[in-house]
Amino acid sequence: MSQMGQSLDHAAGTGAGSDEVDALRAAERRLQQAQLASDVAALDRLIDDRLVFTGPDGALYSKQDDLDVHRSGRQSMTRVEEEDLAVLVVGGTGVTWFLGTLEGTIAGDPFLARVRYTRTWILDGDKGWRLIAAHVSPTAPDTATAE
Repeated sequence: MSQMGQSLDHAAGTGAGSDEVDALRAAERRLQQAQLASDVAALDRLIDDRLVFTGPDGALYSKQDDLDVHRSGRQSMTRVEEEDLAVLVVGGTGVTWFLGTLEGTIAGDPFLARVRYTRTWILDGDKGWRLIAAHVSPTAPDTATAE
């Protein structure tokens, strides 16, 4: 894990502990698997109805936009590979920072991208962690291992 991941992987504030951090990390990984499988039912459970997602083009998207792109098959992922995942919990709010590689197709066009997602989650009673805001940005290829 990166230095940043090590320093952020914790809970802060009243009532937040390692159980909440572990539960949020598990929710993030369920989201990744649901994206990979285009599992609309799982995405629906994990994403809050108020979601605002900032895409790599800078446009804002809703939960319905996200579900529709998976339901229609317009977006299909063949790879969601996590390199690093940092987690922060403060009370009933959590943030995850995912760094990794995505591969698949959008509208029939193949894509391969190394990206950073920043996702904000809320703890929603018996529903658990639900994604309420997200942003994705492309990142440079990992040059640390290139010679």
